[in-house]
Amino acid sequence: MTTFDDRERAFENKYAHDEEMKFRATNRANKLLGLWAAELMGKTGQDATNYAIEVVKSDFEEPGHEDVVRKVAADLGDIADADTIRAKLAELTPVAKQQIMNEV
Repeated sequence: MTTFDDRERAFENKYAHDEEMKFRATNRANKLLGLWAAELMGKTGQDATNYAIEVVKSDFEEPGHEDVVRKVAADLGDIADADTIRAKLAELTPVAKQQIMNEV
């Protein structure tokens, strides 16, 4: 193998790793958002965990986080509006990234 091939492989591996970390951090942030919303709805224990899983799954409907915001906003009703949910998600994203980094 040439040095070029080694560099190309290293770059591809780094890219794949970075994308995996972004995916994991996004899922973690969605889970944290789900747990936050569950608490606002009075859910605890397994019910809260199950709701957080529903929120994570809702992110696979379309690119971006608006599908998550729509789901949580619909479930929360008058408890929190979409802007509040977006702000909470923005607040939880660095927390999720830090949690993922601490696990690695």
